[in-house]
Amino acid sequence: MNKYIKLIFVGMVFLVISNSFFSCVNRKNRETGETDAVEIDTVIVKEQVFKYGLPVDSFLMETGVVKSNEYLSQILNARGVGMGAIDKIARKSKSVFDVRKIKSGNKFIIFSELDSIHEARYFVYENSATKYTVYELTDSLNIYQSEKKIQTRLRNAQGVVETSLWNTMVNSGQDPMLALELSDIFAWTIDFFAIQKGDRFRVIYDERFVDSTSIGIGEIYAVEFDHYGEPNYAFIFDQNNRLDYFDEKGKSLRKAFLKAPLKFSRISSRFSNSRMHPVLRIRRPHHGIDYAAPKGTPVISIGDGTVIARAYQRRGGGNYLKIKHNSVYTTTYMHLNGFAKGVTTGSRVKQGQVIGYVGSTGLATGPHLDFRVHKNGSPVDPLKVKAPPVEPVKEENLARYNIVKDSLMNELQKIVWE
Repeated sequence: MNKYIKLIFVGMVFLVISNSFFSCVNRKNRETGETDAVEIDTVIVKEQVFKYGLPVDSFLMETGVVKSNEYLSQILNARGVGMGAIDKIARKSKSVFDVRKIKSGNKFIIFSELDSIHEARYFVYENSATKYTVYELTDSLNIYQSEKKIQTRLRNAQGVVETSLWNTMVNSGQDPMLALELSDIFAWTIDFFAIQKGDRFRVIYDERFVDSTSIGIGEIYAVEFDHYGEPNYAFIFDQNNRLDYFDEKGKSLRKAFLKAPLKFSRISSRFSNSRMHPVLRIRRPHHGIDYAAPKGTPVISIGDGTVIARAYQRRGGGNYLKIKHNSVYTTTYMHLNGFAKGVTTGSRVKQGQVIGYVGSTGLATGPHLDFRVHKNGSPVDPLKVKAPPVEPVKEENLARYNIVKDSLMNELQKIVWE
C-alpha cells in the first residue's frame, strides 16, 4: 500500500477509535451524573521586551559607563572586536556621530550573543538622557541614532520662601531647576534677588521622564507668585503659533530689548570664543559685539534697568557701564569716551536713554563700543538674544485666552499652601 494512503488510513482509524472512546465516556457521565473534566494546556505567549529597539531577551546585556580618557576602541577591543572593524566603525560613524566626542560618564550597553562565546553584536552609546547611537557590530556595520520616548506627568507644586527660592524648592522635594524657570518667566516683573521671607508660589507644570527617570521640567502652564503680598500671575497661551506668558489681564509678562545700543554703526567684531586680539596679538575669547562708530556717538541702554557698575579699566574696557535689567539679564558697555550726565552707580535708566558716548579708552585701537550681554551670569551672543514679544493678547484672541486663563486659575486655587 502506498505510504501516504497508509498514513491517511491509520489516521482515520485513530479518529474513529477516539470518537468512540469519548462517546462512551460522555454516555457514562450522563448515566452517573458525573462531569468529565478535560484538562487543557494553556500556552502563554510572553510579550517580547525591547530596549533601544533591540529584543533584550535575545541577547546578553552588559551595561557600563565611559571612564575618564577612555575611547570607543578600548571599550570594543576589550569585548573582542578587532581593530580593523573598529577603524571601519570610526570612519563610517563620522556622518552620524563622531566617536571622538564620546564623553566620560555617559552610559553604554553591549548586546552579546547568548552562546558560550558571547560575541558582541551591538554597541549602544547614550549621547544624552534621550538620544542614543546604535552600532551594529556585524559585516554591514550599520550605524544610526534614535531617541527614547519621553513621557510627561502633570505636576503641581507650592511653597513659602524662608531663605531663598532655590532652598525652598530643595526643602520641599521639588526640582530646584523649577526656581530658574520661574525666575525666567517673571524676569521682567519680579527681582528674584530681592524676594523676601513669606513670599510664596504655586505652579502647575509638566515633569519629563525617560525610562521612569525624571529628566527635568517640561512646560509650565500656570503660576501664582505672591511677592510683597501682591499676587503675580502667569498663564501660558498660544498666540500667533508662539507660546508665551500673560498675566490675568492678558498683558505680556515680557519686555523686549532694543536690537542695538547705538545707531549709525557697523559691526567690526563678533562674539567669539577665540579671537585674535587687535592689540595684544594673542587669541582669547571675545564675548561681545564691537560696534565701530565715530567718537562721541551716543550709546543707549537697550532696556530698563539699574546701573550696578560705573568704572575705569586701564588694560581692558576703559570707561565702562554695567546695567542689571532683571534677575536674568545684565548688559555691559565698554571703551566709552565718557558717561552721560546723571548716570552713576545705582541710577535707574530707561530703555533708549543715553548712558554714555563711544570712545577708545582702555585697550582699543580706535573708537568703538564693546557691547556684552550676560544671561544668568553667563555670556551670550547679543545678536542671538531673542527679544520676546511685548504685545498683549490680541482682541480676537481674548475670549479664547479667558477660557484658558479661567480654567488654569481654577486649578491653581485648588493647590493649598502648607
